[in-house]
Amino acid sequence: MGPPARTQKKDTHMPQPLTINDEVTAALKNGRPVVALESTLITHGLPYPTNVETALAMEAAVRDATAVPATIAILRGAITVGITAEDIRGLAQMPAETVRKCSRRDLAIATALGQDGATTVAGTMIVANMAGIKVFATGGIGGVHRGQPHDVSADLTEFGRTPVTVVSSGAKSILDLPLTLEVLETNGVPILGYQTDVLPAFYSARTDLPIDQRVESAKEAAAIIQAAEELGAQNGMLVAVPVPADKALDLERAEAAIAQATRDAEESGIGGKDITPFVLSRVSELTSGASMAANIALLINNARVAGEIALAVSRG
Repeated sequence: MGPPARTQKKDTHMPQPLTINDEVTAALKNGRPVVALESTLITHGLPYPTNVETALAMEAAVRDATAVPATIAILRGAITVGITAEDIRGLAQMPAETVRKCSRRDLAIATALGQDGATTVAGTMIVANMAGIKVFATGGIGGVHRGQPHDVSADLTEFGRTPVTVVSSGAKSILDLPLTLEVLETNGVPILGYQTDVLPAFYSARTDLPIDQRVESAKEAAAIIQAAEELGAQNGMLVAVPVPADKALDLERAEAAIAQATRDAEESGIGGKDITPFVLSRVSELTSGASMAANIALLINNARVAGEIALAVSRG
């Protein structure tokens, strides 16, 4: 008989995979609805103090739907599910270049090196799934960049392998929407139109691009989410919600501003992960702030719809 097996001592200095706040922990344990929210909009998407106001308004919209909000970020290396209002204010005032935008490839780097990080759509999907959260609200997902068909957001790949439902106003309209839909289809991702037959275009309520299924209510969306879970589906799902009508931009006006902003980015040599924040900011300038107003309105509305869907899912 050989020597007794050694018990490996756990290094208490190693970071734990997730830090989940008490409210979210209790909600998940008791089967109450929880909605994940991303943090890139706080650090890279909106200017201060609009970023703080919008992030807190999204949390309030989730609560109005009787669900629990869980804004996700990485704080000094700790992946945190349900950051505080103080944390949101702190992240909102940090220089964007000091906060890592965290997709799948970045999570290990940020945690190992004790960095601050803001989760993208892909990053938030991963963490939400780790925590057991089924529904996530955001503004627009990433996609295929216009004129650069090989520049494909990691969000689209994540949809194909992470079973979280994302409520958004489609993909950001600065992207190539037809190609984005093609990649989602390749990855087996169903697109549900929330009270719409066509894909929303982020700032604008409609495109001529079809979706897979129209749903009229949170209950209908929840039934499809539950059916996918029962089938053992390992892909995500997109619920596309049009921007509120009173804040929507005319599609032609939005397209003109996007085309100009995209040209400006090319002329300035801006590409990669920097192109989206540049174009969004430039579009806001060209539309005299109307695109930002639409962005804020859809973010808050999507949080409310996600809360209603999460509630319906929790009720079975």
